[in-house]
Amino acid sequence: MIIALAGGVGGARLAHGLARVLPPGELTVVVNTGDDFTHLGLHISPDPDTVLYTLSELADQERGWGLKDESFHAMEALGRLGGENWFALGDKDLATHIERTRRLAAGDTLSTITADFAARLGITQHIVPMSDDPIRTIVHTDQGALPFQDYFVRLHCAPSLASLEFAGVEEATPSPALIKLMTSDEVTGIIICPSNPFLSIDPILAIPGIRPWLQGRKAPCIAISPLIGGKAVKGPAAKIMAELKLDTTPRAIAQHYHGLIDGLIIDQADSAEAFGECLVTATLMRDIADRERLAREALSYLERLRQA
Repeated sequence: MIIALAGGVGGARLAHGLARVLPPGELTVVVNTGDDFTHLGLHISPDPDTVLYTLSELADQERGWGLKDESFHAMEALGRLGGENWFALGDKDLATHIERTRRLAAGDTLSTITADFAARLGITQHIVPMSDDPIRTIVHTDQGALPFQDYFVRLHCAPSLASLEFAGVEEATPSPALIKLMTSDEVTGIIICPSNPFLSIDPILAIPGIRPWLQGRKAPCIAISPLIGGKAVKGPAAKIMAELKLDTTPRAIAQHYHGLIDGLIIDQADSAEAFGECLVTATLMRDIADRERLAREALSYLERLRQA
């Protein structure tokens, strides 16, 4: 079993590559839920949905999020009525949120719902929310404390970030499937996807028990840098690092995961910054072939570390 910690578009794309090269059932994608929020009365789970849509090959490849061949008539009508339409929910995408919200109200857990959605979409790999407990990312900025989606979508990450808070994480527990994996001898490797370390991976690491598990694990763990040439492919990772007075380098990414990883994969554009246990390769995933190639290289790297 390979575990991938993921969030955002980069995480979903690497998870897709892993799903395509690993045998059915041998990948578990642990997905950030710190971005979840209630909007228009609906429970929205952006990162789990991005992974679901990407692994089922229903995702919009241009945007990287949402469904392909999507329309937004409901949002247009909502705007005409004076409603909040700053968070674009596609007409087909609304079905996911409506059914999730209905089932949560009926007493189902986020884990159960996500697993059922995955099965109905033909996904043979395991998609696991990091927790069934509500954890919400709060971004402390020069404009005050902002819920994550207000910072990320409504304000386009424009406010300067000072710190992050994961509200509710102290009382949260890992999801049941993740707890089972944490005590399993079947895990042969862990990959931290090229997701935003601060917004997508840190919420997972903040859950009580996750860091000690990674620090004490037997299987090798690697991370893939989300930076190429000091810039993020998508999202505000580089901007956040600059605002936190961190260098936008592979070494800074490795330092962020200090004590948790055995190796780091970095892009060829950053080869001059390579150090220690780094694998240098092309990390930009332009298409499915790139996703599969990077997934195979990551798995080979894990195997090499496991045998060392």
